Amino acid sequence: MTDGILGKAATMEIPIHGNGEARQLPEDDGLEQDLQQVMVSGPNLNETSIVSGGYGGSGDGLIPTGSGRHPSHSTTPTGPGDEVARGIAGEKFDIVKKWGINTYKCTKQLLSERFGRGSRTVDLELELQIELLRETKRKYESVLQLGRALTAHLYSLLQTQHALGDAFADLSQKSPELQEEFGYNAETQKLLCKNGETLLGAVNFFVSSINTLVTKTMEDTLMTVKQYEAARLEYDAYRTDLEELSLGPRDAGTRGRLESAQATFQAHRDKYEKLRGDVAIKLKFLEENKIKVMHKQLLLFHNAVSAYFAGNQKQLEQTLQQFNIKLRPPGAEKPSWLEEQ
Repeated sequence: MTDGILGKAATMEIPIHGNGEARQLPEDDGLEQDLQQVMVSGPNLNETSIVSGGYGGSGDGLIPTGSGRHPSHSTTPTGPGDEVARGIAGEKFDIVKKWGINTYKCTKQLLSERFGRGSRTVDLELELQIELLRETKRKYESVLQLGRALTAHLYSLLQTQHALGDAFADLSQKSPELQEEFGYNAETQKLLCKNGETLLGAVNFFVSSINTLVTKTMEDTLMTVKQYEAARLEYDAYRTDLEELSLGPRDAGTRGRLESAQATFQAHRDKYEKLRGDVAIKLKFLEENKIKVMHKQLLLFHNAVSAYFAGNQKQLEQTLQQFNIKLRPPGAEKPSWLEEQ
């Protein structure tokens, strides 16, 4: 019977905007993961209001909607406390029941899409922007990893140069015949350490800014994207349900179910449209923020690295002043640049 319903759903679609269109997705290795996402969290039984779960919710499986029964009424007289407890239990039962129905419909819709039997609503422009964001985040994560590696290498180099400078200074005192040679090598290593700490401060600032952009700004937008994708699945699930009811017989009982399905569908449509708008706004602001942040950070990185390897101590210090980067004073009891990562 399920195959018949899914086969019927494959031929139906209600476009909701100019960019909406149906698209069939082939079966892929992500099916199991998507099914797990449908079942991620269950209903919140601590709440007494009616809520819907579904895509993005935490259960272990589908809950048959006809298997639960309300507690039977006792003939023994009960007090106000018992009535309140019974009312709360009834509301929690309704929560679980609604969650089960919602999860079933979303799972059915997901399977229908994956096996090419059903249609899904697609905003091509928005989905291209979302995919671009995910690809950009992966690339920025790679830059972040390389930046942290560079910080670690610079820190190790500074430690080595510092130790080498101390060794040269010690030998300068104990080797009169080579005092001058050891002395200016010790001074050179000391200068390299000072410039290296300045460069390390600039690179650390660069890495910290990239980390904030990736793990907070981009991640916040992607959380809204996940909510949007969950709402899209629910919207299509209830759209399909409404279409199937619309094709059925029109008697008194069916009309009531159709009106209820229409109201539920409209609620999910409103939720989907709202989140679609939220995602579009966040993507726009994220792009503007990313350009502003990266313009500053890339300029900092270029100027600091160029000045360091050119041996231009004055330009290196001016670069940090330009971007308001303060280095810890010598001997201060603060974590190293590496420890702050």
